[in-house]
Amino acid sequence: MSEVITQPIAERPVSKRAPWLAAMARVNAVDIVLWALRVGVVAVVIVGTIGTVVKDRYDAAQWVDFVVFGLTLGAIYAQIALGYTMVYGVLRMINFAHGDFVMCGAFAGYFAATALQRSGFLDAHAVLGMGAILAVSVITSTSIALLTERIAYRPFRRVSGLAPLICAFGVSFFLEQTFRGMFGSAVKSYPSPIWQRENFDLFGFHIPSIDGVVIVLAVFFMAGLYLIVQRTKMGTAMRAVSEDGEAAALMGIDVNKVVVFTFMLGGAMAGIAGVFYAFVYKQVYFFMGFTPGVKAFGAAVLGGIGNIPGAMLGGLFLGMVESVGPTLFLDGLGIPAPYQLRDMIAFTLLIMVLIFRPQGLLGEKLAKKRA
Repeated sequence: MSEVITQPIAERPVSKRAPWLAAMARVNAVDIVLWALRVGVVAVVIVGTIGTVVKDRYDAAQWVDFVVFGLTLGAIYAQIALGYTMVYGVLRMINFAHGDFVMCGAFAGYFAATALQRSGFLDAHAVLGMGAILAVSVITSTSIALLTERIAYRPFRRVSGLAPLICAFGVSFFLEQTFRGMFGSAVKSYPSPIWQRENFDLFGFHIPSIDGVVIVLAVFFMAGLYLIVQRTKMGTAMRAVSEDGEAAALMGIDVNKVVVFTFMLGGAMAGIAGVFYAFVYKQVYFFMGFTPGVKAFGAAVLGGIGNIPGAMLGGLFLGMVESVGPTLFLDGLGIPAPYQLRDMIAFTLLIMVLIFRPQGLLGEKLAKKRA
């Protein structure tokens, strides 16, 4: 009996189809639906693009307009996304009130721009006027961000569960309704100085001045933020806290100071983005921060939440898809007024990323402790 027990069992020859059969056995209905969704989206993109190219309705100047506007939107989304990704990187929480910081900055910039426009200063001194508007907006949004961190978020810093997320939603509603009560629910028209209504020539194409200003300044500010995070002592402390807050505290880093600095940077970028967004769309109202805030969060997830270069790349990519995508993908399918579906394309892109690459384009797998 012992010989029978200890005798090794002869291995049967494995069929060449066995691995394929094992893989097929692991496939379930959810996998089939996800693959069908992926194939369907790819088919719509390919067929729609071919149809648009074959119809040849748009000339080169129109495509350049789409691309330039996409870069403008993408630059704004990237700036807002930086606030989301920095706060998440340091605190591991999603600050859903960040879009309302954008709204606060836009309102402050609106009052400054209106006063400067009425006095004629904004037309006569464009650079100084724009600098003053951005300064007022940045101071306002940064102050509100710091107050939010101190009053609302700091008590929940070590609380697990959904409490911090619910607090973020509460801050968002509070800011929206406060500004609604103070300034009303009517849409206010942003000033339009003379220099913003002009165009400049680039390789034979007419580019709106406001788009050029937004793109150049956004790249400048984002590059400055990246250098602050990568090349300064406080930036090194931010990266250390993001990697392991407890170990950073043991090494003598003041975590509270790092968190405050992070909210300050995020609030400043939100204020700048709020002015740019208002100048592009020419309107400001109490609920204006919701849509760009959600899209910027999608851009942060698209690039890899917690990754600063990823947030910039995700914002630019989302802006380009939102601007060029409706015409390129849907016009060839015969869909009327495809540009009205740009929000659908943006959120479809976010859903696809969450399903098939939840870590984002530049995201990395979290360490066991951080996961």
